[in-house]
Amino acid sequence: MTDRQHNAWQAAQQWRERARQARPSQGAGGLKLLATWLLFGVMMIVGTLLGLFFLIVGWAMLPFLRHRMKKRAEAFRAEHARPAGGNGAQDGAQTRDNARSSRVLEGDYQVKSDD
Repeated sequence: MTDRQHNAWQAAQQWRERARQARPSQGAGGLKLLATWLLFGVMMIVGTLLGLFFLIVGWAMLPFLRHRMKKRAEAFRAEHARPAGGNGAQDGAQTRDNARSSRVLEGDYQVKSDD
């Protein structure tokens, strides 16, 4: 049992030695770590500024978008408005004609007869 413990101890010592040799020197590692953190910080600041820029541009465009949507809504209402007053029977017939005409397919087509 002592040989087995001794072999395991030697293997652990060899593993520690290889890990110590693979570890980079402290001077270069510290500089790399500092450069990495600085680069990460700069990227975070740039990303935040870009996000704020697009947020402000989006807010600035909202009034223009609202104006355009109001114009579309007004045009839609004007297009689908029913005339006020007048003869009820005439209005109903006119509404049916408008509904029928809005369902007409445009283009070239032929009607085949059963004869």
